[in-house]
Amino acid sequence: MIIDRSRLFQFFKYTVYALLTVNIYLFFAEEWAAAAHRFTDGVAFGAIIEGFAASIDTTAWVVLLLMFELETFVLDDKQFTPRVTWTLHGLRAICYTFIVYAFYGYVTKLVFLLGAVPLPGLIDLCTMVDGQWAYAIDLDEYEVLTTENCQTLTGSREFLQFPGLTAIVDPAGYKDILRLAWVDVINAAVWLLVVVILEIEVRLQERELLSGLARRISGVSKLFLYTALLFAAVYWAIKGDFKDFWDAFLWIVAFVFIELNVFEWRHESEEAQKTGGAPVI
Repeated sequence: MIIDRSRLFQFFKYTVYALLTVNIYLFFAEEWAAAAHRFTDGVAFGAIIEGFAASIDTTAWVVLLLMFELETFVLDDKQFTPRVTWTLHGLRAICYTFIVYAFYGYVTKLVFLLGAVPLPGLIDLCTMVDGQWAYAIDLDEYEVLTTENCQTLTGSREFLQFPGLTAIVDPAGYKDILRLAWVDVINAAVWLLVVVILEIEVRLQERELLSGLARRISGVSKLFLYTALLFAAVYWAIKGDFKDFWDAFLWIVAFVFIELNVFEWRHESEEAQKTGGAPVI
């Protein structure tokens, strides 16, 4: 049996895209459960981004990824009519709006967590069992305190309370949660820089100007940025947060595919210039 490597590669690529789409549901399910503890009176419209930053962020990124896939691989140059071009640019602009909005949500969540205050006098977690108080297991994971779990969640005799919430955590857990929140902010900021560079590359490639110094600066910049993203993924893996690690890994792989699309597009454009023909994506 002859294996078509090109089709196998495309199947693998779109499988990665599909898995990233599934992650939208996984993040939403996690944030929906956490919202029950963080927003006991319901999620106000202005707090949606704080409570569902990861869900909104992931959705916008998936749509943006598909826009890049269309522009760098699926559509031929001759299909870039003014209407198609403006549609793609408009959809990407909407995605960027939500991505920046989600970044603001990560920052807001970090600021919220930094507001945690010590609970003086509380040395026994079991005294807080009343059906209302919860313990922060992770960044977006809370467990309601019961007589069965209050002695197993932590051995600490010091606790902090998150502002305005009936949710507490011990100092060690609080430190881990803060670190995870910082990684979320840094990871989101780095991804914004990645797509800024990729947008510049695509625009330059459309004008057949992606060469020489511009290509070298772009390559070096993305080397540092992808390394930072890899470190974030490794950190999530070390902390045992498989979902965040898996999501980060899939996004790196997905944008490697986009980078390969741009590379192939540039190669075909250069070949077309040599032969005097028009490039075909």
